[in-house]
Amino acid sequence: MRQSRRAYLASVAGAAALGTAGCLGSGTGQDGTNTDSSTGGTDSSTNTGSGKTAIPGTDCEVAPRDQVSSVSTPTLGPEDATVTVDAWEDFACPHCQTFTLEVFPQIESEYISEGIVQFRQFDFPIPVNKWWSYSGASAAHQAQEEAGDETYFSFAHTLFENQDQFSGKDVEGSLSTLESLANDADLDGCSIAAAAYNDRFRPHVDAMREEAVDENGFRGTPTVLVNGEQVTPTWSEVQTAIENAR
Repeated sequence: MRQSRRAYLASVAGAAALGTAGCLGSGTGQDGTNTDSSTGGTDSSTNTGSGKTAIPGTDCEVAPRDQVSSVSTPTLGPEDATVTVDAWEDFACPHCQTFTLEVFPQIESEYISEGIVQFRQFDFPIPVNKWWSYSGASAAHQAQEEAGDETYFSFAHTLFENQDQFSGKDVEGSLSTLESLANDADLDGCSIAAAAYNDRFRPHVDAMREEAVDENGFRGTPTVLVNGEQVTPTWSEVQTAIENAR
C-alpha cells in the first residue's frame, strides 16, 4: 500500500496526537528477555528426534515450517466500498487493545456490515514488547492462513482481550495460554503456538514495519487512516471521517 503525499503529511502532522493516545516507537522493546525475536524461538527450543520441535509450555510437537515473507492483507468488507479504513497495530500495545475492543466493533456493526467500509489491518510492531509484538502477529496470521480473514479478525480480538496474558518473561505460560485460546476458537492450538514460538511470519511482519516507518513515516500505534487520511483513533473521530468520506 502506497500513500499519497497528502496522506503522508497528514500522518506526520498527526504523530503528536499519538503521543497521548498511542504507543510510540523507540526502536527497542520494553520486555527484557533472552528471546531473540529476529530469528524466532527461544533458548529452550528442543528437537524431539522425530524431526519435530517441542513447543515449550505445551504438549505440542510440530514439524518445521518455512517462514512466510508475504501474506494477503487481512480485510473485511467489500472491494467496492466507498470508504477504506486502514489500521496499523502492535499486538502488545494497550492503545491498540482499546481500539480493537472498543472502536473496531462499532466500525464493523455500523459500516462494514452495511457494505460502506472496507477495513484492512496491518502489522506495526513498535515493538512495545519485543517478543509478543512479533509473535502475536505470527499467531494471528497463522489463524488467517488456516481459516481466512474473518477468523484472523476474530482471533486477533481474542488476543487483544487477553493481552496481559502474553509476556516474553514467561514464554512457556504465554504459549500455553495461546494454545488454549486457539483450541477454544476451533483452531489448531499446536499450530498457532508453534507459529508464535518460531516467529513464522517474522519476514512479513518486518516488511510491514519497514513500510510503516520508512515509507509512510508512522511513529505510533494505532495509526488509523480513512481513505488515506490519518485520524485520531477514537470512535467519534473515525465515525466523523467515515461520514465525511461517504
